[in-house]
Amino acid sequence: MDLQHHKDALVKKRSEILATGGIKPLQNEVNSRQGDLADQANGTNEVHIQLKLKQTDAKILQAIEEALARVDKGTYGVCRDCGEAIASARLESIPWTRVCKTCKEKQSA
Repeated sequence: MDLQHHKDALVKKRSEILATGGIKPLQNEVNSRQGDLADQANGTNEVHIQLKLKQTDAKILQAIEEALARVDKGTYGVCRDCGEAIASARLESIPWTRVCKTCKEKQSA
């Protein structure tokens, strides 16, 4: 496993998430009384979508930080649940993953 390659991917993704900045001020969308009800509802939906995206980014950012800590501890690439090595292909697609494919499938079942 190319540990430096995975660490670089984690750092790059962390930088991308942090570079997106915060969400637009909610008051500009929600308190706006301009337009008809459909326009107002659309603005409210946009705010909810932005909030969900930021929540997802926050979860990924936390997982990235944990993965970088595992790199430092020497446990990166080891499944949290079963202790087996996580497949390189899985780490390539989701470098912050904590579990192998088999354990993830068990969680989803």
